[in-house]
Amino acid sequence: MMVPMPPAADTTASPRTEARPQTERPSQSAKYLGWLFAVAIAAAAFNLRPVVTSLGPLLDQVRADLGMNPTLAGLLTAVPSLCFALFGFAAPAAARRIGPIAVITAGMGAITAGVLARSFAGGTAVFLLLTALALAGVAVSNVLLPVVIKRYFPEKVGPMIGLYSMALSAGTALAAAVAVPLTSALGGDWRYGLGIWAALGALALVLWLPVLIAKRERGERAGGGAAPAKLPITRSRTAWALSCFFGLQATGAYVVMGWLPKIFQDAGIDKGTSGVLLAVTMVIGVPVSFVLPNLAARRGDQRLFVVVLASCGIAGYAGLALAPAGGAWVWAVLVGLSNCAFPLVLTMIGLRARTAGGVAQLSAFAQGVGYLISIPGPILIGRIYQITGEWYWPLGFLALLLVPQMLFGLRAARARHIEDEAVHPEAARAKA
Repeated sequence: MMVPMPPAADTTASPRTEARPQTERPSQSAKYLGWLFAVAIAAAAFNLRPVVTSLGPLLDQVRADLGMNPTLAGLLTAVPSLCFALFGFAAPAAARRIGPIAVITAGMGAITAGVLARSFAGGTAVFLLLTALALAGVAVSNVLLPVVIKRYFPEKVGPMIGLYSMALSAGTALAAAVAVPLTSALGGDWRYGLGIWAALGALALVLWLPVLIAKRERGERAGGGAAPAKLPITRSRTAWALSCFFGLQATGAYVVMGWLPKIFQDAGIDKGTSGVLLAVTMVIGVPVSFVLPNLAARRGDQRLFVVVLASCGIAGYAGLALAPAGGAWVWAVLVGLSNCAFPLVLTMIGLRARTAGGVAQLSAFAQGVGYLISIPGPILIGRIYQITGEWYWPLGFLALLLVPQMLFGLRAARARHIEDEAVHPEAARAKA
C-alpha cells in the first residue's frame, strides 16, 4: 500500500548505532498510518448509502408518524440526487480551502449528526432538513474520496477504488436488508431503526480524525499542486461523456432500488422473496465492485467493461419484462451486474485526470451533472407505470436508456486526460 515516504532520519548529530531505530520508527508509523487510512476510506464509503437505503423500507411508518403527505414523500425520494448534485459541486472549492481530508472528516460528522438528529424530528420540515444535512456529508465525501485515493495511493488507484466501491455496496445492501428486522428488534419504532445508523457514522468519524491530524493538510496544498486552480472543464468532451454515463447509470440504479420489489410483487412473488431478490441485486455488487476497478485500471481503456455491463442490463430488463417470475433470480443477478457501472465510472474518474486537483474537479463535475440527470428517472418510470398499468413499457424504457449509456461510456472509457482536453483542446482533438 503506497503512502507518502517518511522523512529521512538525521544522523549527523547522532552516533551510527542510534541511526537505525530513528529510521525504523517513522517507517513503521507510516505503514500503520497507511493501513488506518485504508480502513478509514472503507468506513466512510460504508456510510454513503444507509442514509437513503435504511429509510426506504420504513418510509410508510415515517409518513404516518410525521403526517407527511404523498407529495412530500415524493420530494423525499428526489432529495438524495438533488443534494448529491448541489453539495457535490461545492466540494472542490472546500477541498482547496481546507483540504479534502478535512472536508471528508466534516462529512462524516454531518452524516452522524443528521442521521441521529432526524430520528428525533417532530415534523416533516425538520426531518427533511436533517436528512439534507446528512446527505450533504454524503455528497462531499462522494466527490472527494476518489481525490484522496488519487493523491495518497497514486499507484494503487484500482485496488483502492475497488475497496471503496465494495464497502459502499456492502453498506447499501446491509441497510436495505436489515432495516425492517433491526427496527423490529429495537421495539418497532422507526426512530430507533433510523437513528442506530449514526453509530456507523461516528465510527467512521473516529477513524478519520487521526488521519486528519497526521496528514495536516493546508488549503491549496490539497489541490494536487500541478493542476491549475480551476480547469475549464466544460471544454473536455471526456468530462461531459463521464457526466452523462454517470447520470444514466445512476438513473438505472435508483429505479432498481425503488421499484424492483414492486416489479416482482406484481408478478406474483411474495414480499419476503421480493426483498431477498433486491438484496441479491445489491449484494452481487460487493465482490464485483472490488474486482472490477482492479481489472479496469490495468487496461488502457475500459470500453470492454462498458459493453459487458450494459449487455447484462439489457438482458436483465428484457427478462423482467417478458418472464419476471420465471427467471427472477437470473434477472436479479444480471441487473445487479449492470449496476456495477457505478464502480467502473468511479475508476474512470480516477484515471481520466493527471492530478488529485484534476480528479477533484472531474469528480465534482461528473457527479454533480450526473445526479441532476438522474433526478427525473424514477419519477418518469413511476408515471409510465401509472399510465400503462404494467411493467413492460417502463422496463423497455430502461433497456433503451442503456444504449446511450453505452455510447457515452465508450467515449469516456478511452485513454484521455481532461487536462489535455480542457487546456489544449486542439492538440487533444488532433491525437484523437
